[in-house]
Amino acid sequence: MKKTETINLGGYVFHIDDDAYEILHSYLIAIEKQFATDSDRKEILSDIESRLAELLTETLGNKKDVISKDDLTKVISIMGEPQDFSTTNETETNQSTKSTMSSYETTKRLYRDPENRVLGGVCGGLGAYFNNDPLLFRILFIIIFFGLGSGLIIYLILWIAIPEARTTAQKLEMRGEAITIENIKRAVREEFENVKKNMKF
Repeated sequence: MKKTETINLGGYVFHIDDDAYEILHSYLIAIEKQFATDSDRKEILSDIESRLAELLTETLGNKKDVISKDDLTKVISIMGEPQDFSTTNETETNQSTKSTMSSYETTKRLYRDPENRVLGGVCGGLGAYFNNDPLLFRILFIIIFFGLGSGLIIYLILWIAIPEARTTAQKLEMRGEAITIENIKRAVREEFENVKKNMKF
């Protein structure tokens, strides 16, 4: 009989056995050390924890209550090891990310894109989902609006029905990218750089 712990990870409460807890604890400490010098460290760590929680929830499903060592090993193989993402060796990083992506099938989801919006981000989200310029969808909605008169109604329905991509993980999922440590780090840095550029007049 194994002892279990109760943990809070990314806002979710989990029951985890001792062996898995030790692995998770070591993993999170290694990630913290990896990003210790990053200015946007808190946001990266928060997004990583959220993604770990999502993957653990998916792995457990409705059948299990306690996270085992095997469950955690599976999730870590999807996320990648912290030492794989050293900034000093970019070639190895890219190879590791590719191998992680091939071992885990990425899913693409439709979200509203808050960074590429004119009104609600519906066209930006459709553009990201279908790998097209959002301008094409904006033109299409204008044509439907003037041609059929229902373009605005369709847009408003989509605005209500499609959730906004708020977290870094959701933004990666919107573009169909693997939600790994490396991709989260890159996305947070890109977002930080965009904010800095927009603040310059």
